[in-house]
Amino acid sequence: MLKVRLMVMLILVLTQLSAQNETKITQFNSALNQFLNVRDFCISEEGDEAFFTIQSPLQDISQIAYITKKDNQWSEAKLMPFSSSYMDLEPFLSQDGKRLFFVSDRPLDDSTEQKKDFDIWYVERSGNGKEWSSPKNIGPPINSDLNEFYPSISANNNLYFTLESPNGMGKDDIYISRWQNGSYSTPELLDENINSSGYEFNAFISKREDFILFSRYNEEDGLGSGDLYISVKDENGKWEKAKNIGAPINTKYMEYCPYYDERNQTLYFTSKRNDLLPKQFNAVSDFKDYINEGNNGLSKIYMTQLKINRLK
Repeated sequence: MLKVRLMVMLILVLTQLSAQNETKITQFNSALNQFLNVRDFCISEEGDEAFFTIQSPLQDISQIAYITKKDNQWSEAKLMPFSSSYMDLEPFLSQDGKRLFFVSDRPLDDSTEQKKDFDIWYVERSGNGKEWSSPKNIGPPINSDLNEFYPSISANNNLYFTLESPNGMGKDDIYISRWQNGSYSTPELLDENINSSGYEFNAFISKREDFILFSRYNEEDGLGSGDLYISVKDENGKWEKAKNIGAPINTKYMEYCPYYDERNQTLYFTSKRNDLLPKQFNAVSDFKDYINEGNNGLSKIYMTQLKINRLK
C-alpha cells in the first residue's frame, strides 16, 4: 500500500510539472547576467545567502561567488575568500549554515602548485557573517585519485556525490557515503534505479533522503542533452526507478545542477536554454541587452515553484 502511495506521489509531481507553463520559470537574479556562465546554486535556510559558480566562456576558469540579501535586496556578488588560481565550483551549504562544501582541483597543501584531480573540500565558520576557515580536503574514503563532484548533504550528514570510476555503471555515477560514528563510510554506488551505463550526475538529496533530484545526459526518454530526473524511496528504503520530470523545466537544451529549497518549495537549476530569435535592433545597446539578459544558450540559474508531495 505504501509503495502505491509513493508512486501516486511521484505521478502527482510529474503531472504538476507538465501543467506548468514557461512563464513560471524565471532567471533567479538578472544581476547575474554580468557573468558569462553561472551554475551550481545553493541558498541558505533563511534565504539570505546564495552561493554559485561563475565561469569563463569555455568554463576553464571557475570560481565560487556569493551574494547576501538585506531588506529584500540582493547584494553585489563577491568572490569567496579562498579564491585562488585553481578551479573551484559546486558549492553546497550545510543546513546550519556553518559548513560550505565545494569541489576543487587545488593541491592538498602549499608544498606544491601542481593541480590535483577534483576532490570535495569544505570551509567552516562559527555562524552567519563570520569568517570562513581555510579550505579543508574531506579526505578518504570519499576523495581518491579519481574525480569527485557535486556534494549534497542530507539532514543526518550522509553525503551524496558524483564519481567518475571504472568500477561504476557508467561514465558518471552517483554514490553515497554514510555518516557513521563521526566519520564517513566507504562510498556506495546507488543502484540501477538511479545509475545506468550512461551519465548520472549532479544529485540533490532531500533532508530526509526520501527523494533525490539529479541529471542524466542523452537518455532515450530525454528531451535532449541533459535532463533533470526524480526518484523517491519505497517502503523498504529502496529507490524507485527515476522519472524524467519533463517539460517545461527540461528542454532540448542542457538542464543540470538542481537545488531544492524545501522550506519555500522552490526548485533552482542551471540551464543552457536558448529562446533568442532574430529581430531588428534600434541600437547596439538594444542588441547587447537582448543578448545578455535573455535565455541565450549560456548557463544561467533558473527558479520555479515546485510542490513535491511528501509522505507524513
